[in-house]
Amino acid sequence: MNLSALLRAAAWLQQDGDYFFPVEASTNAGEVDRIYYFIFWVSAVSFALIVGATIYFAIKYRRTKVGMNPEDSPHHSTSIEIVWSVIPTLFMIVMFKWGFDDYVDRRTPPGDAYQVNVHAQKWSWAYSYDEGAETGMGWLGGEGEGLVVPVGVPIKLRIDSADVLHSFSVPAFRIKMDAVPGRYTYAWFEATKIGEYPVFCTEYCGTRHSRMLSKVQVLSQEDFDAWMKKQGNLADLPPVEAGQKLFQRKCASCHNMDGSKLIGPALNGLYGKEESLVGGAKVTVDDNYLRESILEPSAKIVEGYPDAMTPFAGQLSEDEISWLITYIKSVK
Repeated sequence: MNLSALLRAAAWLQQDGDYFFPVEASTNAGEVDRIYYFIFWVSAVSFALIVGATIYFAIKYRRTKVGMNPEDSPHHSTSIEIVWSVIPTLFMIVMFKWGFDDYVDRRTPPGDAYQVNVHAQKWSWAYSYDEGAETGMGWLGGEGEGLVVPVGVPIKLRIDSADVLHSFSVPAFRIKMDAVPGRYTYAWFEATKIGEYPVFCTEYCGTRHSRMLSKVQVLSQEDFDAWMKKQGNLADLPPVEAGQKLFQRKCASCHNMDGSKLIGPALNGLYGKEESLVGGAKVTVDDNYLRESILEPSAKIVEGYPDAMTPFAGQLSEDEISWLITYIKSVK
């Protein structure tokens, strides 16, 4: 990830926010901020009182003359010990109760929440809907639309990972949930503002962890319904168009079609050419090579690129593999 992309991400993250947080764009973001600021100011005032008292007593009762004998320390004071034990305890109880109530709310999505499935793999996010729509990573370093949701509707996310531990985080919504291989985890939010909000992976997942970026697009209900209607079924599209949509969802985070290098090689104009592999061997790019590279990418590694692609074996149907190959062959 280059410096320019990092600065753009930082600027986007902080849009309309304050010093500590980005914009509040979900129903429970404000509650998180209030809990944080309560703990922050209690801690800041306590720190100032303790350090201030320490400095005051250190100056007031300092030994100023050589040989001066210190006064006897005050005897035990039950009243003082009760005060400095009870008051912090009360603050701790308030912090725990407030935080626990918010945690329970975050772990309990509304019964009528609209579910979207979030799929993580090195190094991209993909989203699927019960209606059949799918979208890819999107934003910096890839094509695709990201997670598309309507405003004012509770959204339940079912999160999974195809390879290692990832973590799905949307700072503007104040949500973060690990994506764990072999199981589902859940999070929910209700967006309150139309716009685009960045998604980050906040669990180190390998060398391209910093490029695992995506976005949430929050639309009006009318625009969301229109968007969903346009998604349609890939099987109803010509093979090249179906392959292009599938490429944007599954492949565009690591491969470009404009000749530029990402994690993997650019794929435009590749069909029929000869590729140099790690170890010195060469291979002609044909249908079988593309199929093998999709399903078992570690079988043949192109020289100059890492063995970093997650296998798609078991994740794509034969039709989907065929659409991808047809699209790659069509781009010169």
